Amino acid sequence: MSKKATVVRVSTREAGLKRRLRRHLTSLGFQRTDEGDLAPPGTGKEAIRTVHGVQREDRLAANKQFLSDQFLKLAKHFASGNEVDPQKISPALERIETGTWQGDLFRLAALTWSVPVSNGFGRRLRYLVWDENNNKLMGIIAIGDPVFNLHVRDSLIDWTVKDRSKRLVNIMDAYVLGALPPYNMLLGGKLVACLLRTRDIYNDFAKAYGGTKGIISKQEKKARLLAITTSSSMGRSSVYNRLKLGGVEYFKSIGYTGGWGHFHIPDSLFLDLRDYLRHIDHSYADCNRFGQGPNWRLRTTRAALAALGFKEDMLRHGIQREVFFCQLASNAAKLLHSGEGRPNLTSLLTAEEVSKLAVERWIVPRALRRPEFKEWEAENIAVLLGDQRGKLLAKLARTG
Repeated sequence: MSKKATVVRVSTREAGLKRRLRRHLTSLGFQRTDEGDLAPPGTGKEAIRTVHGVQREDRLAANKQFLSDQFLKLAKHFASGNEVDPQKISPALERIETGTWQGDLFRLAALTWSVPVSNGFGRRLRYLVWDENNNKLMGIIAIGDPVFNLHVRDSLIDWTVKDRSKRLVNIMDAYVLGALPPYNMLLGGKLVACLLRTRDIYNDFAKAYGGTKGIISKQEKKARLLAITTSSSMGRSSVYNRLKLGGVEYFKSIGYTGGWGHFHIPDSLFLDLRDYLRHIDHSYADCNRFGQGPNWRLRTTRAALAALGFKEDMLRHGIQREVFFCQLASNAAKLLHSGEGRPNLTSLLTAEEVSKLAVERWIVPRALRRPEFKEWEAENIAVLLGDQRGKLLAKLARTG
């Protein structure tokens, strides 16, 4: 008498993660090309926002308690349009210290961005940009350690790997940079961007990091902030392109990123990938200590995908960002290449001087052409906070 064979299907951890990854990418609109490569749903602004959507919802969910506790305390610092007098706007930089209400305000402002911002890595300088005429928040700035490999930057400077290792300490990257409403409606993003190239930030960097010891090399680093890179989150930038004041170029477009990264892998999915690496005893699972590189998350994601049997091209999302180079010293590229000479800072102005030029160059003319900025209500900041907006607006209404 023969026994009928029984087939037992086991749903493995690996199979479950693979299905989640495929479903997630499909939900974002990614497709496979005929060659098997990953193709994004588009390169326009709406497509980019969509690709970042899940990551942003994860970030807002993780900050739910923070928003509930802090929103009402901090909402008073945002301006309505009728509180802004374009002729009298008086921008000022305030450097943020850790553990302060200013740090909480920076965090809240960053959460309103449609594309989630990084937390930065290593050395960091963070700023609030205030309008001293009405004591309202205009924008936010954060600079941190740059990525080690950035082809367009390294090609511009003409670095060898050895030279880059020695001199990258003299560059920072602006990972948060922008204006808040209603100032963004008045081209305030251009003003905030120009504040990167100021004596104030140059001096703050010298004071904080001019004589520090390298985390990895353990060698004394006499760093000078010669240049700052930044990249547009929305592909080609209309904010940084052709950005000049007083005949001085503040940003130079140097090309585009290669379209590789991990932003299309949201925090919740990344945590599961990391947990999977722990499950298989992979060293990258907990290799995220300070000094192990800003690309740790990328390397960890790549390792998990490889362990699951995916091709590396799953990290090639295809959305390129325009990269810009801001020289604080007018001879920065030359100094970074040779490592010799003194920085030429003769055209480097103070934040106050830059602000006056920018208000006259962009803010006042824009206000005359586009007076609808006056219709912006400060309470609409809550609308920019995704699923939390209903509760936050209700709280504002109850408090009057």
